[in-house]
Amino acid sequence: MSFTTGGSRWPDVWLAATARGTTICGDFLAATALALALQGAGAGGLAVSGLLLAATLPLVVLAPLAGRLADRVDSRTLLVTVGLAQAAICALLALVDHPVLVVGLVALLACGLAVTQPCLAALLPAMVRPGDLPRASAISQTAVSLGALGGPVLAGLLVGQFGTRVPLLLDAATYLALVVAGLLLRTRRGGRRTTAVVTPANPGGTAPAWRLRRDPLMLVMVVSTAVVIAAIGGINVIEVFFIRETLNGSPTTYGLVSAAWMAGMLPGGWLAARLAHRLDDDGALVGGVLLTLAGCSLMVLLAATVPAAGLLVPLWLVAGAANGGENVFANLLTARRVPEAMRARAYASYGAAVQGGSMAGFLVGGALLTAAPPRPLIAAAGGAGLLVVLAFVPVVARVVRRPSPDEPGEPQHQRSTRADAGLATPGGPAEPNPGAGDTVGSWLSASHARGSGTSSS
Repeated sequence: MSFTTGGSRWPDVWLAATARGTTICGDFLAATALALALQGAGAGGLAVSGLLLAATLPLVVLAPLAGRLADRVDSRTLLVTVGLAQAAICALLALVDHPVLVVGLVALLACGLAVTQPCLAALLPAMVRPGDLPRASAISQTAVSLGALGGPVLAGLLVGQFGTRVPLLLDAATYLALVVAGLLLRTRRGGRRTTAVVTPANPGGTAPAWRLRRDPLMLVMVVSTAVVIAAIGGINVIEVFFIRETLNGSPTTYGLVSAAWMAGMLPGGWLAARLAHRLDDDGALVGGVLLTLAGCSLMVLLAATVPAAGLLVPLWLVAGAANGGENVFANLLTARRVPEAMRARAYASYGAAVQGGSMAGFLVGGALLTAAPPRPLIAAAGGAGLLVVLAFVPVVARVVRRPSPDEPGEPQHQRSTRADAGLATPGGPAEPNPGAGDTVGSWLSASHARGSGTSSS
């Protein structure tokens, strides 16, 4: 792996986090305003479902291409170009009202998000020293959570006062934060700045041939997270019926419950950042991911037992804290194990798995609601999530027990090749190679459904 070789650049961390939080706030602002606009115009559930699908599907389909683009093109060029394009698309959204045009423009916005998410995620490890990455991840997680909390509130206020045009124009302005960040960030990667290790095993200086399927710990983390999200993601569809119809909760109570999960992610990210300093072994990080996923699932299972809607708030706060911790552990594991030259692709693949799991949860939850009441469906979702975690515990244990390249039994040339390429061992992180160069240049160098396992979203 490769981090900055000097001191951590905290101004860059705060600038990038502010840009992410601002655009996330705009995303939620626009999503809420557009959903209200479609409902107010008489559009049915099909139009709203199309809106959600348009906002999510590009993140899954375009992940391989977008990640490769973020690794090969200068980060400043991407952030400035895509940020300006997204601002223009969002401004155009404020001028159209036909559902087909709205859905199409939302899909274009998501195409841009598919590129900027892995770009920003891969920039973060290049801004800080390895020991500072947990804190930097918590800062980024906090910005995302605050943006996600503020967006719907602003939408409710602005749509009631001005209709949908003003919120959408404000969202267009938030995308300019990406442009400003791209111009001001001293840290840059991609293009010629992402250098590769030149060693006897890698004489051409090409990027290490990292593949997700060849990294057992990363593969387990990605697959387990995606499957758990698919299991419990249906609560995003079921919850409104559970609160409003089964528990007879008011719209205000529904709003408080909806915000509680995201509010819990704020302390969860910081607690995980403090704990991550003690987790030097990558297997322990994957264990942290499974533990936090189990925490989310357990809270969903307990939610099926509450007699009143207000009691969901403390459960969702705990679940959100677990979700925030999972994001920090997953980001740290990816930064440790993936070579710098391919890091954006890894973040894009992880994000695609998370979004795919969310989409599966939406579809399953909506379909099951036609055949069963909400309470048993929520219990089934939480129980399924716990079963998935339990099923992956022995898998992680087997992967961690595999002999590392430093143990007897592996030929010396294989140990040298792995070390020279900067690849991680099953139980530990890849070590920076002093000859790899600095990934930091010169001075001018998303779906946000609850239960998602990535702060890159």
